[in-house]
Amino acid sequence: MSKTAEQRTLWGGETEKAVANFPVSGEPIPVAVARWLGRIKAAAARVNAELGLLDRDKAERIAVAADAIARGEHDEQFPIDVFQTGSGTSSNMNANEVIAALAGEDVHPNDDVNMGQSSNDVFPSAVHLAALDETVHELVPALTRLAVSLERKAQEFDDVLKSGRTHMMDAVPVTLGQEFAGYCAQVRQGIERVQDALPRLGQIPLGGTAVGTGLNTHPEFAARVRSLLASDGLEISAPADAFESQAARDGLLEMSGALKVVAVSLTKIASDLRLMGSGPRAGLAEIFLPELQKGSSIMPGKVNPVIPEVVTQVAAQVTGNDAAITIGAMNGQFELNVYVPLLARNLLQSIRLLTSASTLLAERCVDGIEANREQCERYAELTLSASAALNPYIGYDKGTEIVKEAAASGRSLREVARDAGVDESVLDEALDYRRMANPHE
Repeated sequence: MSKTAEQRTLWGGETEKAVANFPVSGEPIPVAVARWLGRIKAAAARVNAELGLLDRDKAERIAVAADAIARGEHDEQFPIDVFQTGSGTSSNMNANEVIAALAGEDVHPNDDVNMGQSSNDVFPSAVHLAALDETVHELVPALTRLAVSLERKAQEFDDVLKSGRTHMMDAVPVTLGQEFAGYCAQVRQGIERVQDALPRLGQIPLGGTAVGTGLNTHPEFAARVRSLLASDGLEISAPADAFESQAARDGLLEMSGALKVVAVSLTKIASDLRLMGSGPRAGLAEIFLPELQKGSSIMPGKVNPVIPEVVTQVAAQVTGNDAAITIGAMNGQFELNVYVPLLARNLLQSIRLLTSASTLLAERCVDGIEANREQCERYAELTLSASAALNPYIGYDKGTEIVKEAAASGRSLREVARDAGVDESVLDEALDYRRMANPHE
């Protein structure tokens, strides 16, 4: 935001009314949406000039002004609360007024800046494109960075044997590397889910004007504007049907659903890291998390898993955002959904939060994790569930008796099995913990 570049208020009467009418949250529409409104207005002006509908000099002045908004030079000129009229009409009028003021006194905000457009097709188009832009250029790279970090740790910890756990109870041995490889796969599949939603997110209703019919718009307008907007790796396309695109915001909901799955995956990963790093003496202490700051104002030396805690809080917020988006998306009546500002606020917040959380988890946590190899291997040898490997030799029932005796006496599984008559060669073959973790190698 540039405070020095703009010293005067550029908006007009309609913006003033909206500011007065919606003193709700004190939070304006997302900056990315305002900037994409600028990009759309610039492209629209240039296309209308090409089509002979708008004076070329006036169109260029409009486009230059709108380009400045797109670059973020006038972010402070968008003061209307995000909780406003559900079509985003107030913010579209806001953009029209600011651009007209910048373009010259002969430029009319509705007749010229808004030519060929309606709030009902322009505002949701800006929301879709803002979400598409931030997903492609920020979220996906952040998730990819996290997946790479987890993959590196999976390779580094491939030989670290430990006890597996199901139901939070000891299970047969695994390697720490196998667990991290699972985390990596979760993140990579999350990326695929997000990418699968991009084609629908890139379908915009521009050209439908008020209800989807395209009233007051040149038949070539929408396609030409989309062509100008399609850049930087963004796939922007026509809707499958103009009335679907105008009345429903399913593309935003689909992306939110994919983000919720990512949030759930990150919660599982972060929670596991917290548990494996618990201790250092009274917990599992299987891994050492990076020590970033003091963990207590009263307990000296205490260090907490602050980054995993941040990640789980972000995931909770994203899940809540998705619930609101679901309610908003299901409330499109007839030819228009009137929850678009809410959808914009929550979806773009989710994208930004997951981008930041994924980056932090990779750079300030996963990259610095070290394995407590001795502790992990001690747990692998202590787990009584390794008795499962004896099943083919002695059967489930006899194995159960051996486990119960080992648990009651505190003796090792091998020792009790030996006393129960299991041959030493069988014990050597069956109780090979590394082979248990990789039975098919």
